[in-house]
Amino acid sequence: MRARPSAPCCITKTSVASVSISSSLGKPLATRRVAVAGASGLVGRCLVERLCADDSVVEVHALARRELNLSHSKLHTHIVDYSLLSTLPSIDEVYLALGTTIKIAGSQAAFRKVDYDLNLAIANAALAAGASRAGLVSALGANARSAVFYNRVKGELEDALAALPLTALVIARPSLLRGDRHALGQPQRRGEATWTRIDALLRPVIPRRLRAISAADVAAALVTSVPVAQGLTVLESTAMQGADSS
Repeated sequence: MRARPSAPCCITKTSVASVSISSSLGKPLATRRVAVAGASGLVGRCLVERLCADDSVVEVHALARRELNLSHSKLHTHIVDYSLLSTLPSIDEVYLALGTTIKIAGSQAAFRKVDYDLNLAIANAALAAGASRAGLVSALGANARSAVFYNRVKGELEDALAALPLTALVIARPSLLRGDRHALGQPQRRGEATWTRIDALLRPVIPRRLRAISAADVAAALVTSVPVAQGLTVLESTAMQGADSS
């Protein structure tokens, strides 16, 4: 694997800035075509909803394993077998929110197949479809040299994506996520459920970077940053807190 390049992807750790994509008349230009991988997931669903509501987006291609129970004039849902995915519609941006856990996947190898192999394959398919910008839902502690397998795989994916010829890559590194997985037909993840209860009781004394974060905040931070970013931008969990309400 190639090392994370020093140029053009300079690492910028940033807060979430506002986006202004407008015409000379001050009206949004509805020209962006985007794809969301993992669209039926916790962050993926929030990404789809926010992108559909964005006046600068004309098409939202949702890649999912099942129907979304969501309707919008911009939305094109593609029920896919990610392992067989080879081509994508013509797009400008891709959002990678595909992920699992070792427990759900059944083994470390199966986990890596989803979180690393499939996300990287989708990113390459997006490049071939014209995408020059990408947003990734990674994780707090992602590091290719980590002794923790989960964090190491997340970090290896970050490095692999940073080596691609993208104009912009925005990496979101959230702490444990808050959101209603049951409403999406997903099993509750034990770590998320436990930490959410602890977070509710002790939030004022928990370091900000470790506080649970809503999936909507992560989605809002990515949708705000990806269209205007240059090079490699890393959004740490602290910077994304409250993005959905800003």
